[in-house]
Amino acid sequence: MSILDQIKDKARAKGRRVVLPEGDDPRTIQAIKSLVEQKLAGVTVLGDKAIINDLAAKNGADLSTVEVVDPAKGADFDAFVADLMELRKAKKLSEESARQLMANPLYYGAMLVRHDRADASVAGAANTTGDVLRAALHCIGLKEGIKAVSSCFMMTIPEFRGQKDKILFFADCAVIPNPNPDQLASIASSTADTLTYLTGNVPKVAFLSFSTKGSAKHGDVDKVLEALDILKKARPDLQADGEMQLDAAIIPEIGKKKAPGSDVAGDANVLIFPDLDAGNIGYKLVQRLAGATATGPIIQGLAKPANDLSRGCSAQDIVDVTAIATLMRG
Repeated sequence: MSILDQIKDKARAKGRRVVLPEGDDPRTIQAIKSLVEQKLAGVTVLGDKAIINDLAAKNGADLSTVEVVDPAKGADFDAFVADLMELRKAKKLSEESARQLMANPLYYGAMLVRHDRADASVAGAANTTGDVLRAALHCIGLKEGIKAVSSCFMMTIPEFRGQKDKILFFADCAVIPNPNPDQLASIASSTADTLTYLTGNVPKVAFLSFSTKGSAKHGDVDKVLEALDILKKARPDLQADGEMQLDAAIIPEIGKKKAPGSDVAGDANVLIFPDLDAGNIGYKLVQRLAGATATGPIIQGLAKPANDLSRGCSAQDIVDVTAIATLMRG
């Protein structure tokens, strides 16, 4: 059974609810059909009811068990407007502006998650990443102790040193271009939790660098060391080490040689890249040269889950991300 199939089984057992704000997109309706048939999650879909019902009829989707809500006509609309005004009072958000935002399904969906009317929101098929994350940050906010929203990819490598379907988590590969030490520590903390939520495995975090344990001196190395120190103070429960070159992080014999005594070297399953250049290049190299499956980007660091999609996503991508997002609730 593939890791994604395992994730779907876990999601099915949890019996959670997802809100899909892009109800006027045919891919959303096609995804709902699969979600209902596979019983992966309860579904709330947002948008114009006439359009949604028409798309459902065209795609053979049964909406009898699906909650369909037009945000502007939703029973919670006024309460959500008041809540958004309170959340954004430092920005002096006017009632008129709050009402306009809450009529946007991204904001209404994020507010459903905030108030536990849904366990996760999944959007981005028709909206930009910036718009999806902005709504989530304004309505849901960051998880306690986390300094920034970030992303990770779950990399499934067909064969690695005799092991089939080796799973590694790479971060950050999609959100923060040049994280500072606080942000880098938050990326590591979030990714460790993501690995636990999705696989049940114990995270072993390696902060990657061009240096291993003082083999080079540079400001970029200092940043990684500071991030490690911040993480260890905030999360003494985690196994984490660095600075570390990639080979020392994942090859046992090299780890023993370059970082003797480390409880992470040679056995890391969470790889924290020092910046977005390295992370993005790294995951694409492994994807294209090793034939790895790159599942993501998985958005992390929010108080409650709201995940982004690629605008080129398929209906199956929405189904897969929904299963992941519902498990991110913990």
